[in-house]
Amino acid sequence: MNSLTKVPVTVVTGFLGSGKTTLIRHLITNANGKKLAVLVNEFGSEGVDGEILKSCADANCPAENIVELANGCICCTVADDFIPAMEQLLARKVRPDHILIETSGLALPKPLLKAFDWPEIRSRITVDGVIALADAEAVAAGRFAPDPDAVGAQRAADDNLDHETPLSEVFEDQIACADIVLLTKADLAGSAGLEAAKAAIEAEMPRRVPMLPVVDGAVDARVILGLEAAAEDDLAARPSHHDGEDEHEHNDFASVVVDLPEVTDIDALVVSIQRLAREQNVLRAKGYIAIEGKPMRLLLQSVGERVRHQFDQPWGTRARQSRLVVIGEHGDIDEAAIRAGLGIAGLGI
Repeated sequence: MNSLTKVPVTVVTGFLGSGKTTLIRHLITNANGKKLAVLVNEFGSEGVDGEILKSCADANCPAENIVELANGCICCTVADDFIPAMEQLLARKVRPDHILIETSGLALPKPLLKAFDWPEIRSRITVDGVIALADAEAVAAGRFAPDPDAVGAQRAADDNLDHETPLSEVFEDQIACADIVLLTKADLAGSAGLEAAKAAIEAEMPRRVPMLPVVDGAVDARVILGLEAAAEDDLAARPSHHDGEDEHEHNDFASVVVDLPEVTDIDALVVSIQRLAREQNVLRAKGYIAIEGKPMRLLLQSVGERVRHQFDQPWGTRARQSRLVVIGEHGDIDEAAIRAGLGIAGLGI
């Protein structure tokens, strides 16, 4: 790549648990010879997604090309975190052909696009495209809001009431900013669910963009990389609920990191997390779990009551430390209640 050519950057956005990390893992291993770099921004202090991606690093995307930012929303820490991280990637001895940015599930993409106008980087990188991921099964069921029925009832009761919730605004802003929408977990949604999800998303989109069903992040890189959208110069076509605001905050959301002892019963842990989703409105949980008698660590991730887990790799020389990051809306996160909820499963907390 000529040193005067701007490096294309793809922004991967999507709500909690929509499959962003799974998509980027697929792109890393199916890059068609492109040299990739990845910038991962997580909500909370534990870099679970970054570690997952580093576990599948290869010659085209070595581990040192995967940079984690876990100190807050990427678009709120531009000067302190984002710009230095981008400069670090651009200074690599072998310049990346393409940079992928995985935003946190709570991030608003448009403020991030504005950061591409910063003098330090604007002549060197361009936003090739914004890829929004939407969990087709969840969207079809209206679960991009914490309680769609309650929202509808409030709207009907009082026309003057602001019925938009933080969750719906995040979802709508991500969709409105997209150049392509990927409908993830299409196998779980089924054909009827996919059609319902498409209809719900189309109702929120300010312009028509392609929507593609995806299973396990498997999409040809040629479809979503190389869009040449120059999205940083196209902000007017990407409306946001926060247009006109100087800054935004994520005080609507909070995270708790819970350290656990070794777990003897995986099923009991799953049941306890499902109970937390119902009773404490926990949106997302993710982490690595040490299972008694097992040399492999258990990667566990949940979205609402849907919990997935798998043994991913041996603990090796790392401490066998079970740790969960639990995310929810600020008013719902009660650390004591979450610890007690996990303790119900007999985990010894």
